[in-house]
Amino acid sequence: MKNNFPKGVLFDLDGVLVDTESQYSIFWGKMGIEYNTGIPDFADRIKGSNLAAILNTYFPDKSVQDEIVAKLNTFQAAMTYEICPGVKEFISQLKQHNIPTCIVTSSDDKKMEQLFAHQPYFRENFSNIITGDQVTNSKPHPECFLKGAQKIGVDIKDCLIFEDSMQGITAGLASGAKVIALSTTCSIEQISTLTNVIIPGFKDFSLDVIPQLFD
Repeated sequence: MKNNFPKGVLFDLDGVLVDTESQYSIFWGKMGIEYNTGIPDFADRIKGSNLAAILNTYFPDKSVQDEIVAKLNTFQAAMTYEICPGVKEFISQLKQHNIPTCIVTSSDDKKMEQLFAHQPYFRENFSNIITGDQVTNSKPHPECFLKGAQKIGVDIKDCLIFEDSMQGITAGLASGAKVIALSTTCSIEQISTLTNVIIPGFKDFSLDVIPQLFD
């Protein structure tokens, strides 16, 4: 990282930039029970996975997949997309230093359109976006982050990733980038099994703090 700052920054979306993970936990928890997955922590198990991976792994029946997609679309249309505290201020700092950014999310293109409708800020401030529809391998595979780095024209080793899910953190570390984990979705105890570079969120977080985290 030149001058101790990253040359590019990649952001997961849910639980990192927008406060939506608790809403998804409710939805997928209900789906896990309704379709009898037999997995008590189903909502936590699938965090970070894209929709195709979730459906093909846990709901192989095509008719069931269609039902869940329809329910998900209805659910997402009614969701709130509150921007997490401190996000706008941190993005402003990155812009001041001309550091390119990219949203790297497991969400599909339709979800992103709903997000843009609720929060035009993201369309206006992130020209680079990698969605779950643009990758073959879901997190914890690093493909999405590698594509994100390519999108902004920065070597992945010079990138910094912000993630909150266990699968996302694993994918970030596997990509070769530096990773800062947010304890917004998983507990610090869970995250610390993967990394000790952890922050509670972006509130009062500054670009100047980043070099200290990796000392």
